[in-house]
Amino acid sequence: MTWMRALALTLALAAAPLAARGDDAFLPETAPADIGTGDTGVLTFRGGVEIFPDKADIGGISSLEWHGDTLVAITDDGRWMELSIDQVQGRLTDVSGVRLGPLRDAKGSAIDDKTRGDAEALTRLPSGEWLVAFEQQHRIWRYGDLVRPPSGDYTAASALLPAKPSNDGIETLAAYPGGVLACGEWTDPARPNCLRIGDDGAATPFTLPAPEGIAAYGGVPTDASCKGDGTCYVLFRSYTPSDPPKQRSRAAIIALAPDNTATTLAVLAPPLVLDNFEGLAVREEAGATALYLISDDNNDNCRTREHDKCQRTYLYKFTLPGPPAPEAAPAPAPAANPLVTARPAVRPHPEAASVTVVLETELGPVTIALETERAPVTAGNFLRYVDQKRLDGTTFYRAMALEGERQPSGLVQGGTRGDPRRVLPKIAHEPTSTTGLTHAHGALSMAMGAPGDADGDFFIMVEDQNGFDADPTASDPAWVAGYAVFGYVTEGMDIVAKILAAPRDPEAGDGVMKGQMLEPKIKILSARRVEPKP
Repeated sequence: MTWMRALALTLALAAAPLAARGDDAFLPETAPADIGTGDTGVLTFRGGVEIFPDKADIGGISSLEWHGDTLVAITDDGRWMELSIDQVQGRLTDVSGVRLGPLRDAKGSAIDDKTRGDAEALTRLPSGEWLVAFEQQHRIWRYGDLVRPPSGDYTAASALLPAKPSNDGIETLAAYPGGVLACGEWTDPARPNCLRIGDDGAATPFTLPAPEGIAAYGGVPTDASCKGDGTCYVLFRSYTPSDPPKQRSRAAIIALAPDNTATTLAVLAPPLVLDNFEGLAVREEAGATALYLISDDNNDNCRTREHDKCQRTYLYKFTLPGPPAPEAAPAPAPAANPLVTARPAVRPHPEAASVTVVLETELGPVTIALETERAPVTAGNFLRYVDQKRLDGTTFYRAMALEGERQPSGLVQGGTRGDPRRVLPKIAHEPTSTTGLTHAHGALSMAMGAPGDADGDFFIMVEDQNGFDADPTASDPAWVAGYAVFGYVTEGMDIVAKILAAPRDPEAGDGVMKGQMLEPKIKILSARRVEPKP
């Protein structure tokens, strides 16, 4: 069972987003945002959120990048920012956590003024290193980690850097395997505004004109994000303060092929609800290409400084149409030995007292018998989350396949993911060697990093995985205690099986968890006590 135990150790809250793990993380004030009615080209609008400045003065966001399960951004006043988002069936519904801090200079000092810290472009190289471009004092710095000082300069895009301070600097950096796309904030035909930079540092300049529909309004490149094949999506924006308030902002998105052939995907213009969009991030999600756009309020947000020219921070999601669906294959003949994954769990001590809870998920209900007599501490903890409605709106966010005699076999994980609005104090560990319970098919157990630090995350077994049980003879102390079973699924294992088979993001998750994060996540609509069926 060594292989399985190594994987099982990753059931800790390391699966939580970075925003939920940071001591300085907080929940921003937000409101739903709708783009309204108008032409969005080939893009499909998939939800929006307005983010208010809140206690941390959120705003001035200039560039956007996906990293793991979070959106990473930089701001005009020299800060990095991580945003965790909520989605329901692929639709953006909220920003559930924010963590931020200052970018630092080579001496480790915070860049605390706009002249030095006007960060405008961000990307993450395949090596894991970050590049950040600054305006006014034009430079591109390398960062191994955005919370630490830079490791040096990036000079391959120096041909685009102005000779003197100005706002016409590098606004766009986007990395992909084999190269980097860099673009400046202008569209002068006599002066190439973009470079393709190879891994060898060789730079090929070219001119990327603004699409028709935004060119007349001064549209310029302002961010980009690339897929692994070198196809990049470039965001153009224009902002004309002299126009009426609801007609000042426009945006356009083009697809830039590896040979720099440009195709306009959308020109977004009034009457759509827009603002000064400066950030774009692309991610493959469940077979679709999703584009996330964020606007820069220039730290002049209408929520705190209401006047004629105030701006807003909007985060929008769009998707691109996928390839044509293949013709339906004929239905396979019934299997001679059909899988029995949907069978309910068997409680090892059916005579013991229990409490019945129903998790109502997007895919259907899952009924659980909580072992309040055999595992009173752990079951009681779960009931506190249920009774205080702390699990309502959480998700099943992870599915892991495991080896075993029966297939499919594995586990699904859900819960609070360290959300500071939801988590309760951690609980003492109840090992299976004490409770007499076991990680059999349908068992409900607590996620943790070490005995005594479980709180609001749990997992459900699909097929028997007794290697998760306590083993007092184990040489590894981590496995003496095992994991804490505290309930069994008595109805709804068919729903659990669907969660195990749900689409996963191949790029999300760190280490051995990479490829195990569900996308979209499966929402837990509610968790309630019910009377057991006779």
